[in-house]
Amino acid sequence: MRADAAKRRQLIVQEARRLFAAHGSDVALETVAEAAGVGIATLYRNFESRIALADEVALAILGDMRAAGTEALERVGSSPEDAWVGYVQRLVELDLSALSATLAEFVTDEISGSVRDAHAQALAGVEELLDAVRAAGIVRPDLHALELVLAIGLITRPLPDAIRAATPDLVPRLVSIVLAGMRPS
Repeated sequence: MRADAAKRRQLIVQEARRLFAAHGSDVALETVAEAAGVGIATLYRNFESRIALADEVALAILGDMRAAGTEALERVGSSPEDAWVGYVQRLVELDLSALSATLAEFVTDEISGSVRDAHAQALAGVEELLDAVRAAGIVRPDLHALELVLAIGLITRPLPDAIRAATPDLVPRLVSIVLAGMRPS
C-alpha cells in the first residue's frame, strides 16, 4: 500500500473511532468519510462494509489497550500506584465507548475472528495487570478485566451537551470515584 493510501486509511479509522465514540457505530459512513477528508468511494475502497470499518476501529482500540497494559506492567514494579492510576487514565483517553458501541452493535457472529482474538488478548492483558496491582494491594480481589473495561466504557459514553455544560468535570470525577471503589476494603 502506498504511503498516502495508508495515511488515508489510518485517518478514516481515526475519524470513525472518534465518531463512533461520540455517536455510536451507526453514524453515517458519509459523515466518517467527510470527517476524514475523503470521498465515500475512498472509504468503500478501504472498507467494503460498515462491519469491516467497525472491525478495524475495534482492532485499533484493542491494540491500544494492549500497549497501555504492557506499559503499565513495566511500571508496576517501581511504582504500582502510579502505574495503575496512569493505566486507568489511559483507558479513559482511548474512547472505550467506541469499542463498546462497536462490539454491542456487532456482538453476533458478524464480529470477525481477528476482533474476537484481539478482544480476548486485550482482556488477558488487563487481567495480568490486575493480578499485579492486586498483589501490590491496590485493587480489590474481586475486580475482573471485563468489569473494568465496561466501567470505563460507560463513564466515557457521550453525554448530551446540557449535561456536559452543567458538569464539565464529570468524567474525571467519576473516574476518581470508580478508582476509590476498586480499592480493597
